Amino acid sequence: MPHDLKRALTGISGILVTPFDSAGEIAPERQAPIVERALAAGVHVLTVNGNTGEFYSLDTDEAVAMVQAAAAHIAGRCPLVAGVGRSIRDACRLAEASANAGADALMIHQPPDPFVAPRGIVDYLAAVRQAAGGLPLVLYLRNDAIGTDAIAALCAVPGVIGVKWATPNPMKLKAAMEASPDHIVWVGGLAEVWAPTFYAVGARGFTSGLINVWPERSVAISTALEAGDYALARSLIAEMRVFEDIRAEEQGGANVPGVKAALQLMGEDCGGARPPAAWPLSGQQIGRLTEFMQTHGLTGRG
Repeated sequence: MPHDLKRALTGISGILVTPFDSAGEIAPERQAPIVERALAAGVHVLTVNGNTGEFYSLDTDEAVAMVQAAAAHIAGRCPLVAGVGRSIRDACRLAEASANAGADALMIHQPPDPFVAPRGIVDYLAAVRQAAGGLPLVLYLRNDAIGTDAIAALCAVPGVIGVKWATPNPMKLKAAMEASPDHIVWVGGLAEVWAPTFYAVGARGFTSGLINVWPERSVAISTALEAGDYALARSLIAEMRVFEDIRAEEQGGANVPGVKAALQLMGEDCGGARPPAAWPLSGQQIGRLTEFMQTHGLTGRG
C-alpha cells in the first residue's frame, strides 16, 4: 500500500547518520538498529544522504550504497526520502539509483556552486526528476537570500511537493508560503528547537537528528505541537536542548560529531565524522553530552 508522503512530511523527518567502521569506510549494516529504534518510536519519515548523513563527505558510490542499505533496512515500513545533490551528473546518477532502490521521494540539497542562478536551479530540478522517473521532490532550502520570488518559482516546478526550510527567518518563511502554490508542504528544517517557531507561522513537521539517539523524545515533541500544546513542546525541547546546542557549536561543525558521540555513549559505534567536521568532540563537549545522556537514561541502550 503506498505511503501518504505529504501527510508523513507533516510529522518528523528523521535524518539518518552514515556509519563508518574503524578504517573510516562506510558500514551500512550499523545503520539497522538506528532505523529499528526510529520506527519503533513512530518516526514518520526517514531520510538518507542528508547533512546529518554527511552527504558532502561521501563520494557518489558511497551515497548510492547508503540509499540501497537504508531502503533494505526500512523495507517499506515508512516513507524513505533520499538526498541528492552536488554536480548535475552526480545528482542525476544518485537520483536514478535512489529510485531504483525504492525511495519514495528525493530531497534536493541546495546547490553550493558559487555561481548558482535561481533560474538555473529550475533546470537542475527538472533534470534530476527526469533521472528519477518522476519521483516527488522536496527542496532543502538553507539559503533564503535567493528571494521570495525565486523560492516561489522553484515550488512551482512540476513534481515539487515540499520544502525543508533550514534558515532562522520565520517571517521570510511566511512570505514564501504566501507566494507559493498551496499544495507545498512546509517542513521546519532546523530540528526540534526551531519547530515551535515554524509551527507558529504555519509550517508543519520538522527534521531531526535526535531520532538517531532518542526518537521517543522527538515523537513526543511532534505530538505536543500537533495538539497545539506549545507549553508542553517547549518543556520537552528544553530538556534536550543541550544536545542541539553542542551540535550547533564550531559553526555547525559539531553537528554530526554530536550525534555520533552520543551513539558511542549508547554502545553503538558508528565511527567518527569525516573532516572537515569537528571530530572528535572536545573534552568539555563530551562532558556536557555525557551528562545529558546519563540524565535521560540513554547511555548503554545499544
